[in-house]
Amino acid sequence: MRYLPHTEEDRKAMLDAIGANAVEDMYCDVPAQALLDKPVDLPGFVGELEVERTFSALAAKNLSPSTAPSFLGAGAYRHHIPATVDYLVQRGEFLTAYTPYQPEVSQGTLQYLFEFQTQVALMTGMEVANASMYDGATATAEAVMMAVRATRRNRAVLAGGLHPHYFDVTKTSAHSLDIELVHPDSDPTRPADPASVINLIDDQTSCVVVQSPDVFGRIIDLKPISEAAHAKGALVVAVTTEIVSLGLLEAPGNQGADIVAAEGQSLGNALSYGGPYVGLFATTSKLVRQMPGRVTGETQDVEGQRGWVLTLSTREQHIRREKATSNICTNAGLCALAFTIHASLLGEEGLARLARINHANACKLADMLAGVNGVELMNDSFFNEFTVKLSKPAEQVVEALAERGILGGVPITRLLPERDDLANFLLVTVTETNSDADMDALVKALGEIL
Repeated sequence: MRYLPHTEEDRKAMLDAIGANAVEDMYCDVPAQALLDKPVDLPGFVGELEVERTFSALAAKNLSPSTAPSFLGAGAYRHHIPATVDYLVQRGEFLTAYTPYQPEVSQGTLQYLFEFQTQVALMTGMEVANASMYDGATATAEAVMMAVRATRRNRAVLAGGLHPHYFDVTKTSAHSLDIELVHPDSDPTRPADPASVINLIDDQTSCVVVQSPDVFGRIIDLKPISEAAHAKGALVVAVTTEIVSLGLLEAPGNQGADIVAAEGQSLGNALSYGGPYVGLFATTSKLVRQMPGRVTGETQDVEGQRGWVLTLSTREQHIRREKATSNICTNAGLCALAFTIHASLLGEEGLARLARINHANACKLADMLAGVNGVELMNDSFFNEFTVKLSKPAEQVVEALAERGILGGVPITRLLPERDDLANFLLVTVTETNSDADMDALVKALGEIL
């Protein structure tokens, strides 16, 4: 028997508070065809074996990136994860560990977090990194809030090529803090233009948020944007959704970034239907006390032995709420450990080699697609992801490719549904997991469909 503590009056008061007439109003963003208007038609009882068979059959209807040629990306990337990563992550010492409040019993956790922070700082070219965030999108939102605190200005410029989901998360966080967001349009038919962002920077701007490679795969030169932002006293937040790109591209810290927010899923973490992922957050020593989340530091005990402790953890569980720099109550610990193990196995040279393979494969496919009638490459630069314009609507083409057993990419209108003018644009991603046979299959299928 269910216990429902809320009365009808309670529910009406809650609906009135959020401006909704009925509970159904809260599902207005769900497409009508995806909403159920009656209970799911399930039998009252079947055995465990029957349940397993039923759900296995349902799952088999999906086209999985692990079994089909996949060119999906847009912030979530399929990479090869060495078996060592999963083996070590699932050791009981790590899998069951809680957040390291007690350093005397959490030295192993604290040590790998220290290693994680060191790796992130090296990759991003920054001086300090925290012990991870939930994901790249929330890290971006936290970076904007940090810039507002540090500069005491409440205006932020978000470059047009920022991933729309990252923008939405930032917008949600900024709304309650009265942070003004300025977001120019971005168009894959035009080259990325730093001037479109620079022209929006004024004396009230706290930060400029720039993603590179951007959501269309274009590589952005941060240096002119950094110079313009710093001239106005604003900070630069560099966003990266594909951390492997930093094995080949110049680190944001070397281009004048003050804060780096990134998604680390590509190293050690599987796609997993969208999560859990691991947010990376790095900044300069000057701004370290404004950084959200937790930081692990190296120290010595009374006997002079090396050890690790939580330090500079200015979150509300440690200090007064009004003094907290974030309400982040934990970090993505196990995902950060997977990232650390994978990055350790690669090493600096391995990461660079992996990045070169990704870029070379992307260049190969871009050249192959350029020879297909009805395909036009839109990028003048890219790492492992680029945008093409098709002679037919991209969503139709993707469905046709799926019927041929190929996950052909992400239609731009999936990311920007309000942009009907971009209906024929497709975002294509290539990683080290794509074989020559995969690319041949995509090119052949597109030649038949278009």
